[in-house]
Amino acid sequence: MFDHIPFAYIVASILLRYLVIAGIAYGLFYYWQRTKWYHRKIQPHFPKPAIVRQEFLYSLTAVVIFAVVVHLVYTDPVKKYTKVYTNIHDHSMGYFFISVVSCIVMHDTYFYWSHRLMHWKKIFRYVHHIHHKSHNPTPWAAFSFHPVESLVEAGIVPLAAFTMPIHPLAFSLFGLYMIIMNVLGHLGYELFPAGMLKNKWLNWHNTSTHHNMHHHYSKCNYGLYFNIWDRIMKTNHIRYEETFEKAASGQQALAINQKSSIIYKTE
Repeated sequence: MFDHIPFAYIVASILLRYLVIAGIAYGLFYYWQRTKWYHRKIQPHFPKPAIVRQEFLYSLTAVVIFAVVVHLVYTDPVKKYTKVYTNIHDHSMGYFFISVVSCIVMHDTYFYWSHRLMHWKKIFRYVHHIHHKSHNPTPWAAFSFHPVESLVEAGIVPLAAFTMPIHPLAFSLFGLYMIIMNVLGHLGYELFPAGMLKNKWLNWHNTSTHHNMHHHYSKCNYGLYFNIWDRIMKTNHIRYEETFEKAASGQQALAINQKSSIIYKTE
């Protein structure tokens, strides 16, 4: 079944993951449990409906572009030059899971440096500024990219396919992890526990606050899954840990409510 994957199937698969995961997150935190979880809100206000619609529409365009790239890689004549394998028994199950983890690590590095490139002012104003229109993002912003940036983001697909043996199912698992972490980064709420960044076994992983601050301040916190390249390159925001602790402990919302009696306001 993996020797020829229909384009429609690829589109539906990527779209379904986006709609279900981003949709559940948005419905839960922006409607059903909005009041209950407000104390974990990273920024006080909620984005205007027009911004949310824009996030959704650009994400739909990105889904199609991602699907085109995946389809090209999994279809001849391109496929025969890649290391993609369709018989799962060609490699051990141990290698199968190693390939998933390898994709995640590879993508984290690829994203950091391509993301910094997107912030080069000669590119930013034409391409990446679309994503930064969501300076207070919602889960729908997970794939909200300019078409050119969508192509850059999709570059991880051929990069992985040409450099390491990988099965389509392994790449699907990687894609699932990617959308979950992308939605978490754009959630607008901090779900990780206070004190996490003080734990040496946990502080290597990025948080919702980390990427939210990137949207708010722009020139900082470029990482995706891990807080490794930001540390090496010293690009973490100077107040990242402080802001995380406030959001994770509810102090952020407490400080906001002490300053103003108006909460749940849109920007």
